Amino acid sequence: MNLKRVFAVFLSFIALAGVSLTQTAASAPPVSYASIAELNQLVANLQQTSQAAQLDLARLRIDKWKTDGGTKQQTEKDAGSVGQNLQLALPGMLDNLKNSPENLALTFKVYHNLDALTDVFTSVVESAGAFGTKDEFQSLNNDLGAIQDSRHAFAERMDKLANAKEAELAQLRTALQQARAEAAPKKVVVDDTAPPKKPVVHKKPVAKPATPAATPAATPATAQPATHP
Repeated sequence: MNLKRVFAVFLSFIALAGVSLTQTAASAPPVSYASIAELNQLVANLQQTSQAAQLDLARLRIDKWKTDGGTKQQTEKDAGSVGQNLQLALPGMLDNLKNSPENLALTFKVYHNLDALTDVFTSVVESAGAFGTKDEFQSLNNDLGAIQDSRHAFAERMDKLANAKEAELAQLRTALQQARAEAAPKKVVVDDTAPPKKPVVHKKPVAKPATPAATPAATPATAQPATHP
């Protein structure tokens, strides 16, 4: 699993999703039943492992080990740190994750906690193998292996969630671009290089002179016959 890739996807998703939700009022897709079922199984396995580890840590008799006081003190400190994490810190993380099953940040938080637990628990197991009884070592070693299995399972889930978030990112980018395109004012392009068009002058029509009324032709006078006295 590439942790840098997971971080990059997570940060990009948060940033772009926030912008997209503000501008497009988009809603998060529902979580599938398969995803919830997978998480519930991971949580159940981890809770069972945690209970077994806490019991085995409580049974340790570090004070009876044949080693120096400094080693005993450090091992007791590490064992107490692991037990406190399993009892107090981890349950709250799992509850938060169950309330938001596909939250990449919460999933990574659980994974990171298991990673830190593995480092400290490994030191306790190694000390138990060197100075403790065979039963102490065997039980703690089994618990460590189960925690490592859970860490690996959460790493795989993170990788699947990162792939899903990348697909959502692509959809969000497309939706955001469409929203911005629709909201942007339309620009009017003015071609300054074209010469200005001369205004069209409409000539007024010239009034035609009125046609004079036709003068009736004079009727020639009829010659009257001369009257002789």
